[in-house]
Amino acid sequence: MTVRKSFSIFISIVVVSIVGVLFFSIDSATFDVLENTNPLLLALAVVLVVLGWCLDACKFIFLARAAGEYLSFRQTIPVVWINYFGSAITPMQSGGGPFQIYLLYKNGVSVGKSVAITLVRTLQVIFLLCLIIPFSIFSEADFIEKHAMLKWFVGYVLVFIVVSSFLLGASIFRPHWIKRWSNGFLVRMKRLGILKPKLLLGAARWTSREIDNYSINMRLFQSTGKYWFMLSVLTAAAHLWVYLSIMPCLIMAAGFHVEYMQCMLAESLLLFLLYFVPTLGGSGAAEGGAAAVFGLFVPWNLAGVMAVAWRLISEYTGIALGTAVAIRSLGWGGADKVMKEEAERLEDAGE
Repeated sequence: MTVRKSFSIFISIVVVSIVGVLFFSIDSATFDVLENTNPLLLALAVVLVVLGWCLDACKFIFLARAAGEYLSFRQTIPVVWINYFGSAITPMQSGGGPFQIYLLYKNGVSVGKSVAITLVRTLQVIFLLCLIIPFSIFSEADFIEKHAMLKWFVGYVLVFIVVSSFLLGASIFRPHWIKRWSNGFLVRMKRLGILKPKLLLGAARWTSREIDNYSINMRLFQSTGKYWFMLSVLTAAAHLWVYLSIMPCLIMAAGFHVEYMQCMLAESLLLFLLYFVPTLGGSGAAEGGAAAVFGLFVPWNLAGVMAVAWRLISEYTGIALGTAVAIRSLGWGGADKVMKEEAERLEDAGE
């Protein structure tokens, strides 16, 4: 499937989702409430989005410094935007990495270091979410008890946090364990008929090489670049806090009181879920999930409108800018080539 076609499918799903969310939520009273929206708080929400982009760019700068590379803000802000584009055209938002690696390489960063930088940047977000969720659970236990859906999903996330934390520690201090488990998993996939026998050796070699590259660069971040790495972690925490503040800001703009930690918990669970949604860019689930989260804090006739507003300023603007960067830097044909090369690298890297 071409990038242009994937992008068209993403847009189609988004349009259908927006229409569906608005159709099942708005009524005549919706517009009366919207007339009293606080424009200053709406503007603040937009400012938070821009600030989030700046902090994300700083993360790349600090991680690059930790890896011994030097990048400017002007070089890194397109890397931030193109991630939105790549995530929008791939399932589980997985396609941002190849485009970020391309731009980083274009700016003089080796492919190996670019892979490490983009991987660590993503892992920072996931594990910071994993830290926020348990803290929110203990501080807002009554809120979770009132919502059965949240209680079920919190249990799932806690299991994921424990397993992921163990795997992260093993990947850093005992990488040979990860290699052994990965090879065992690949063999089991072959026995089940999911993985073709002729691809087993190549997949095992690719997995082993990627684990080695990851371990080498993680040790680099922990040694000579540890101070820059810690600065990137602090910046990632600030970035996530800013991003999570957009939703409560919109709720307050509509004239409703919101408990910040409750909103942060619900929003963190939604963001965590979207990493595993198989649709392109999490579309459909993102709009419907956002409406469900807003519905916990505002009347349902406002939840749909606010969900669309949240997605518009926090994601769609970044996707639009990322699309412009991709077309200007690569063109549709170049974007196809990047995705094709990534697919080929995954398939036959072991040859």
